[in-house]
Amino acid sequence: MLLPLPPQSSKPEPTKSQSSKIVPSHHDQSEKTGENCQTKISPSSLRESPSSLQGALKKRSAFEDLTNVSFEMTHETLYLAVKLVDLYLMKAVCKKDKLQLLGAAAFMIAAKFEEHNPPRVDDFVYICDDNYQRYEMLNMEVDILNVVKFDINIPVAYHFLRRYAKCIHTSMKTLTLSRYICEMTLQEYNYVQEKASKLAAASLLLALYMKKLKYWVPFLEYYSGYSVSELHPLVRQLNKLLTFSSYDSLKTVYYKYSHPVFFEVTKIPTLDVLKLEEILNYDCEAKGLVL
Repeated sequence: MLLPLPPQSSKPEPTKSQSSKIVPSHHDQSEKTGENCQTKISPSSLRESPSSLQGALKKRSAFEDLTNVSFEMTHETLYLAVKLVDLYLMKAVCKKDKLQLLGAAAFMIAAKFEEHNPPRVDDFVYICDDNYQRYEMLNMEVDILNVVKFDINIPVAYHFLRRYAKCIHTSMKTLTLSRYICEMTLQEYNYVQEKASKLAAASLLLALYMKKLKYWVPFLEYYSGYSVSELHPLVRQLNKLLTFSSYDSLKTVYYKYSHPVFFEVTKIPTLDVLKLEEILNYDCEAKGLVL
């Protein structure tokens, strides 16, 4: 028997139209958003400064210093580009002075796969501030495709996240919060080995906890195929990531989701450790499980 649709909250969360074009204060690119279409993001959202290691967290550098941005791409392109870089670095060695080239070439491949009107090769050379020649960009593109054996139809967390949110009929604000949580993981190597479907489910589960929407948890379990006990370790990691992340250098994702067009979800308080453990224990006790 199919699980019924989740109950509607007596106090539904307000939604706001995201169809208008806005200009965030932290960069020059406008962002197009919509409840029925994917939010447009500028590749400048990947422009980060190198960061010193903090604890066990390792920051990415393949996408840093992508400058001179003049075009926009979808979230799917971003996630696929990061995944291509991960797969490439698992099997090949890339010198430090070629990491920017690797990131740009991965973005170019992802754009050709995901975008209706992808930027040209010369555009990617331009955003690298002409640090590389056109032939180098094309050679890196071929190198990446050979390493991944031309298999670029890769499932990414963003696809699953959108599907889960649609199944449980969550509000746009809750979905945006889960997107913020999930996008923060793109900056950390700790999440490279996580299954895309599991990472998406854990991100949405944490968003439900933060929004005090626990009554939707059984529906997420049903449609994702993951039990809460399977997701709890990852939820703890994600909550720690949100709570203890430093935004001194890697701040673009934080600033992006601080904007009103993204419901300013960064202002939603994170869960302290004791409160989260209380919630997790309650869920397990309700199912007769022991943490």
